[in-house]
Amino acid sequence: MSDDVRNVLAALSQVAGHWQPHRLTSINDYDVKVVKVLGEFVWHTHPDTDELFMVISGELTVRLRDRDVVLGPHDVFVVPRGVEHCPVAELHTPGAWHASAAAHVTGAPATQVPARQLSPCVQRLPSSGHDLAAPG
Repeated sequence: MSDDVRNVLAALSQVAGHWQPHRLTSINDYDVKVVKVLGEFVWHTHPDTDELFMVISGELTVRLRDRDVVLGPHDVFVVPRGVEHCPVAELHTPGAWHASAAAHVTGAPATQVPARQLSPCVQRLPSSGHDLAAPG
């Protein structure tokens, strides 16, 4: 962990594409990631950790199997561990995620996901090896 000050907006300016979270910093065993979202992600769960969503600007809908949670600028929502969810943004939406550094998405691209998981979100699972917390 570093004691350097990090600026969320400056970090977001370094993120080139959508759905490519970049680690901003870490706290204990958790990563804080900045991300730009547009469109739909994948239905997924985190069996061992909660996931926090924070919207910087725009609007993010976190679809749950029983309801939708709509977040606007500066809103925060926590998806409890084990709860299946699907983030969706109709407009370009910068934000931040907070989840265990060891957390992995339990989901897969559409070609590998059972049909019951295909609706209502498009199945897409990008990967990113980017790390904004590393010096350089």
